[in-house]
Amino acid sequence: MRWAGHVACMRERRGLYRVLVGKPEGKRPLGRHKCRWENNIKMDLLEVGCGGIDWIKLAEDRDRWWAVVSVLINLWVPQNVGNFLTG
Repeated sequence: MRWAGHVACMRERRGLYRVLVGKPEGKRPLGRHKCRWENNIKMDLLEVGCGGIDWIKLAEDRDRWWAVVSVLINLWVPQNVGNFLTG
């Protein structure tokens, strides 16, 4: 998510941006849909209640973006991650 915020600020002039929001071409195996990184970002935003928000505009506001990224990181990292040695 941090990386996506940096790339979103690059806009269309950079190749990375086109890779992030572009649509994959070619054929996929039967039953597989064409996944994009952008879809994963949108699913992550749904987890924290930010679904339906334009994530690129959100990433342009660094303070709000970092707040969302912090919430997501706290969801992904278990609370007792450092306690396995003492517990």
